[in-house]
Formats: sequence, C-alpha cells, structure tokens
Amino acid sequence: MEAKLFCWPESSPVIAGMLRALLLTSLLSWADGHEGQVMLPEEKTKIRDQIVEMFDHAYGSYMKYAYPADELMPLSCKGRVRGLEPNRGDIDDSLGKFSLTLIDTLDTLVVLNKLEEFEAAVRRTVRDVRLDNDVVVSVFETNIRVLGGLLGAHVMADMLRQQGEWMQWYTDELLHMAKELGHRLLPAFNTTSGLPYPRVNLRYGVLNPLSRTGTESDTCTACAGTMILEFAALSRLSGESVFEEHARKALDVLWEKRQRGSDLVGTVINIHNGDWVRRDSGVGAGIDSYYEYLMKAYILLGDNVYLERFNTHYSAIMKYISQPPLLLNVHMHNPTVSVRSWMDSLLAFFPGLQVLRGDLKPAIETHEMLYQVTKQHKFLPEAFTTEFRVHWGQHPLRPEFAESTYYLYKATGDPYYLRVGQSIVEKLNAHARVPCGFAAVQDVRTGTHEDRMDSFFLAEMFKYLYLLFSERNQLHFDIDDYIFTTEAHLLPVSLSTSQPRCQSNDTVRLDQFTYSCPSTQTLFPNNPSFAKTIRDSYKCVCLLPCPNGCSRCGRWGIKLPLHDHSMEPVEFLRSMGISLTPLNEAALGSSGARGVRWLGVTQNSAEEEVVPLIVQLISPPFLGRTVLTAGPAKFGMDLTKQEHGGSIVKSSPYTACGHIENAEELGGHIALALRGDCMFAAKARRLQEAGAIGVIFIDNREGSNSAETPLFQMVGDGGSTADIAIPLVFLFSQEGALLTSALEDHQNVDVLMLPNEKRLGKMAVLFLKPPEH
Repeated sequence: MEAKLFCWPESSPVIAGMLRALLLTSLLSWADGHEGQVMLPEEKTKIRDQIVEMFDHAYGSYMKYAYPADELMPLSCKGRVRGLEPNRGDIDDSLGKFSLTLIDTLDTLVVLNKLEEFEAAVRRTVRDVRLDNDVVVSVFETNIRVLGGLLGAHVMADMLRQQGEWMQWYTDELLHMAKELGHRLLPAFNTTSGLPYPRVNLRYGVLNPLSRTGTESDTCTACAGTMILEFAALSRLSGESVFEEHARKALDVLWEKRQRGSDLVGTVINIHNGDWVRRDSGVGAGIDSYYEYLMKAYILLGDNVYLERFNTHYSAIMKYISQPPLLLNVHMHNPTVSVRSWMDSLLAFFPGLQVLRGDLKPAIETHEMLYQVTKQHKFLPEAFTTEFRVHWGQHPLRPEFAESTYYLYKATGDPYYLRVGQSIVEKLNAHARVPCGFAAVQDVRTGTHEDRMDSFFLAEMFKYLYLLFSERNQLHFDIDDYIFTTEAHLLPVSLSTSQPRCQSNDTVRLDQFTYSCPSTQTLFPNNPSFAKTIRDSYKCVCLLPCPNGCSRCGRWGIKLPLHDHSMEPVEFLRSMGISLTPLNEAALGSSGARGVRWLGVTQNSAEEEVVPLIVQLISPPFLGRTVLTAGPAKFGMDLTKQEHGGSIVKSSPYTACGHIENAEELGGHIALALRGDCMFAAKARRLQEAGAIGVIFIDNREGSNSAETPLFQMVGDGGSTADIAIPLVFLFSQEGALLTSALEDHQNVDVLMLPNEKRLGKMAVLFLKPPEH
C-alpha cells in the first residue's frame, strides 16, 4: 500500500482534531509493552494457578447450575435444555440431551491434574448419560464433542488405571458408550456417495419415518471430512473396522471431488451426487478441520496417503489463499479471484496446523496479525475485514487463537507467546467472566454478553492455556504421546499401525512436532530471535513517520480513510462539513516527495440541513408497519416533492462498482447496493443504465444505525450529476439488515421512498395500488 502524508493547518484545530481522529480510529495498537520479556517460573506458576481457578469457576458453575443439561446459560444461571429455551437454529444441533459439557470436559480434568474430579465425573457419566434420545443432532458436532470426549476420557481413564492409583474400578465403560454412539451415527453415512448426512436422530437414525431428518441434500466440507480421527480411533480401540471405513470413504470422495486445476475444495457439497454447492475455498468456517484431519490422520494412523493429500492441498493453499499474513477465500475454479473481503475467526487454528507441518514463518506472520486484531478488539471478532474492522462482532469464547499460541510456543520456546497467553487470560477475566461462569461476547465493540457458554470453552480453552504455562514434569503423562483432535481431545499416537519416518529425523526422538516433514527441530531449533524478526515486520501500520522507531511498515497495514483508488471517504468528509482540496504542486517547494499526496483542508461555510427520508415496507406481512430512517442524496429525483415505490432486488455485484450482472432482474425494480469501493454517483449511473427505477444504498460499516450516527446527504463525484434521474436513499447497516432480511424471508418486498411526514398508515397501504413500472 502506498503511504500517504496528510497536513492540517495550525489555524484549524477543530478540523485537525477531526482528521486525526479519523486516522487514529483505523490504526492498530503499537505498543509491545513487556511482551518480549522472559517469564520467570514464579510468574508462570501464578498464571497457571489463575487458569485453574478460572476453570473451577466455569466447570463448578456448570455442575452447580446446569448439570445434567447440555450447556450452562451463565447469565441466567441455569442449564440450557433443548426444547425448553428459544430455538437458536443450527447452534442447537449440538445439544442432544446427553450432558454435552460434562462429556466434552472429561479429559480436561486430567490435563489440569484434577484426578479426583475426573474419577467422579466418569462415574457420573456412566451412571447418568443416555445416548438413545429421540433428538436430531449434528453428526459433525456430536462426533467431535461427544464421541471424541468419550474416547479421550477412555484413553485417560485407561492410562490412569495402568498407573495403578486411580480408576481401578474402570472396565472400559466409556469405550462401550463410545461404540454405542458410533453405531447411532453410522446411519448418517447411508448415502450413494458415502458423504454423511449433516444430521441424525440418535434413536431413529436418518430415513426412519420418525427420524425427522433425511431430507437434507448438502453438507459442509468440514462436516464430512472431520470424522477420521474419532472413527478410526474407535475402530482401533474396539476392533470394529466399520467406523474407520466409512470415515475414510467420505475423505476419498472429497479428495476425488477437489478441483483438479487448483487442488482446492469448496465449502458446501451435495451428499448425493458430490456436486459442489458453494465453490468458495478458504481455511476457515466450512472447510477448516478437513485440512486439519488430513494432517493429523497421518500423525495418528501412520498412513502416507493422508500426508500426500494434505501436502497437495497445502501447496494450493499457500499458492492461492495465503497472502501473508492474510488468509483469504477464493473461488475454487478461479483461485486468483478473492470472493470476500473478510476473514472468520475459525481460521485462527491454521497457524497451529502450520507448526505441525513445519512451516513456521507464515504461522508466525498470521498469528501476529491475529494478535494485533485481538489487541484492537479485545477478542477475535467472529469475522473481521482485511482492514481488520469488525465484520461480525460476536465472540463465543472460541479457543483457536489460544491453540495456535500454544503450538507456536512449544515450537519456538519464545516467551513472547507466554505473554500472548497471559493477555488471553486477562481479557477473559476482565470481559467475559460473570457470576455464574463465563459468557460469550455478543459484540466486541460494546462488550455486551450473550447467555451462552459453549462446551468447547471447557474442552479446549483451558486445556491449551494450562499446557502453555506448564512444564512436562507437571503433567501425569507425556503430552507428546498424544495428538489433539479438533476439539482438543487426546488420542494416543500408539494407535498408528506403522510409525511414519522423516529423513531428517532418524537420530531424534519423534513427537507430534516432528512427525511432519521437514522436522521443526531441524528447520527451527528453538531460536526465539528468528520469530521476533518475523513478527516485527507486522507490528507497524503504514503512516509517516513509522511509529516507535520502526524501520519499515508491514505491507498489510490498515487502509487509511483516504485512498487514491476510492474517493468515497471524501464524500463522508464533505458530509461532515469538510472539503479536501489538492494543493498546487509548485507550492510544495522542496518538501514535495514522489508518491506522497498533500491535501489542504477547509471547513464548509454553511452547514446544510439534512432532511431525513424513510423507506416504508408496504407489502405483506409488513403493510406499512416497518419504517426505516433513510438519508437523502444531493442528486437524483427529489423525494421531498415526489414519493416513489417499487419492489426491491439486490444488485450483482452488491457494490455495483463493476458491470451489473443481473440487469434483466433489476429492470423496473429498486436496486439494493452496498456502500464502498466506488462513489455513490458511479453506482447510481450503472444501476440506472441497467434499468433500476431507484437505489437504496446500505452502509458497509457493520453496526451503524440512524439512532447513533448523524444522517448525511450523499454527494456527487465533483462533476455534473444531471444525468441521474432515479431516486436515491441511504440506510445505515442495522436498518439495511432489516431490509435485506425481509427480502430473504419473503422474496418479493415492495417499498415506498418518501419523507417521514408522508408515510402511509395501514389502511392506506391496504388500498394502495401497486406501482406501475
């Protein structure tokens, strides 16, 4: 990104302050603080004890207020029982009335050395939990959380039994439960392709008339490709090969259906014919653990086929998806094209997987980028833009960033990652802790909470944080004898029927960090200074001069509010009463510099009154009751003199900054277009030429709303806008979301664009003649 230098006149402190605010709000925090300092053993012990106390608070709250329910509702201080609480859609597919949080947490108790609690919890599980419930559950979530939880707990129980002090009564009860659950999941694989149905009824299977499932045709790639660790472990522990065979067949199908030209896979696939339903490809939601399980299946099972497939995919990821430190989604058939400008938080696992692969430089780069995002927003937002703004503000206490932090510390020995872990602990206590546990964050910008504490918080977060601050001799077992599932359950690498060997590892003891080729111990022999040199390149955001004495700025820096390639921020400044005027180059004298743009700032002499408009939804079921506050434009039809209406259609592309692809569909309709990438006037011209009879622009800044943000008039591009005759209005993000949601739910939505004082009442709407186009 080309650097920009901005000047503001000393005589205009108000304007200068406004511009400084605009710049500063888009910058990441510079300060490193004490992140690079060595952490003394006493401090590590103190933080580890704090993590144990936090776990006790979370687990104790679940057992006190929620058990035997599946999850704790930490704000309500009660259990979440499916069917008794408002339905949350797909999120509730994790709940099967099988005490989900208890099972998911079992092996965490062993990792945290809570062996007495573990023995009691296993007894409780064997005594209380039933798996034959008439409930439809997610095959994917039930596999990784419940089947994985039972297997991990069985492995821990068997290990403790063999050590001779604990679990002497145990006779493989958890393994028997795991085998029962495995058989209850098997009906999901009864498809012509071998890809599993996404849901199964624990009692009735899939195709039974009582199952209430079996009509689905699609599943996500991760959903179908994240079975092999648990199913293969179950087969090898129980002696029943059917589980591993089905999981492997699903992986075979995904491999065969990859795009041969790019070696990428899509996000959603048809389970009956194997056709791709969504062709966007990345490493985040929908695909993430498919790649993870190919690599880890090689480590756990010793089958080179899995490694070969992973390496093929990994080369494609690094060629098309990885743009260090960013990980972008691309079209699997045309991988040079990015399909979205935001990333989701689930990709935070990927640096940890790169550590297993032995590719540490991009792992360090991406992890550092993620850390800078957490420093700006406290937690990783559920999704954030390539400019590191919030796209979706939720944070359901996901553990993936802590997971990658643990892997990087183990691979590098760099105390920097202990400081990162310390920051995670502090933020959880400061911003997520509530009297009855820990609550998910509903919006990282406001800090509001959601009545939710997912089981993975106990299964993964505390496991990784505790291990990060623990030494080998402080655990009851050697952690390197195990591989983590995607839910952080522990499976022994001794399940492998053949030990994989790397050429460079002939003389070193193999552990989970050296099963990959090349070995991290030969590639990166515990040299923290190397990690620091990589990180330092990504701590700066481009601004002149570079802050804190940085020698260079990361090329991925936050985009400043003003760009050469997009003038829309200039419109925003104009709406605030600020005009930006290019200064005469001759006036710059000797201070002029190549590639640097100087701007003069003046304040508009008179503040123009903005007359608010509305968008009123008049078609059923709204009938005029839904009214959205809208901002006007300085060009196009004057809606204060003439109201306008019609049905709405989304523009494609949504930003309307290129060739309009759905002109035939838009003809005679009001277009919905997203703000950004080009000027309002340019969008309006294209849509008018495509046949649209009006345009409703929607703000691209998530969370903006008319109650908190002043309305402004959209302005032109500096030239004549007399050619634009259609009406134009602007909705902030929250109002726009209501409109787009209505369109998704009802397909045909009619609206009126008019001043608020002219809004129609219900009776007038009922007798309204549909607008003629």
